[in-house]
Amino acid sequence: MDIARIARIFSTLMTEVLGYDRYVGRGSDMGQGVLMHLALQHPEQLIGLHFSGTNLLVSEVPNDLSAAEEEFIANSAAWMQSEWAYALLQATKPQTVAVSLNDSPAGLASWILEKFHTWTDRPDDFVARYGRDRLLTNLTIYWATETIASSIRLYAECTRSNTFNVDVKVPTSMLMAGYDMFLMPREWAARSTNLVRWVQLDCGGHFLEWEEPAIVAADLRAAFRT
Repeated sequence: MDIARIARIFSTLMTEVLGYDRYVGRGSDMGQGVLMHLALQHPEQLIGLHFSGTNLLVSEVPNDLSAAEEEFIANSAAWMQSEWAYALLQATKPQTVAVSLNDSPAGLASWILEKFHTWTDRPDDFVARYGRDRLLTNLTIYWATETIASSIRLYAECTRSNTFNVDVKVPTSMLMAGYDMFLMPREWAARSTNLVRWVQLDCGGHFLEWEEPAIVAADLRAAFRT
């Protein structure tokens, strides 16, 4: 169940189940990866794409980097040294950590909430930033359904099938948070998307839809009004 297969499922959902001929896709992080594969598989279905986030990848680092891209590569490498351990573990030994997380509410909360704390623009006030009830609801869904294992196994599934790097031609709008993991320059995003709109914010972190839902909604309307 990698992001390419999820894309096929979403295509079936949107067209055969819900009955839409065309639609807009909005996503970030893994959701962004799903939509890039959806655009690769069924570009005729998509009016356009709307992304946030820093995880647009290319297969190899090109040799014609701009100064902003060189800084981006350096910052992403530094970030991986301090923050990437969780992803490597989930991509290589997902079942090992899943047993522990599925057995301890405190462990599950620690594993998940650490990311909400670190990846926001207001880490000292992160509970208020997202809302205590929403954070607890998120944790409770994982705990009650025992689905932390399947969620983190997605990293392993995608790594094994090597489904991360794709180029898409569907018109793409980018809404970039001001405090995501590491700031991505416009020219880097344009290497793997048909970039037609770029908006840079001075607020928000990695979970932008939670932090600034009104801004995301307004930018979606602005991007696709015409």
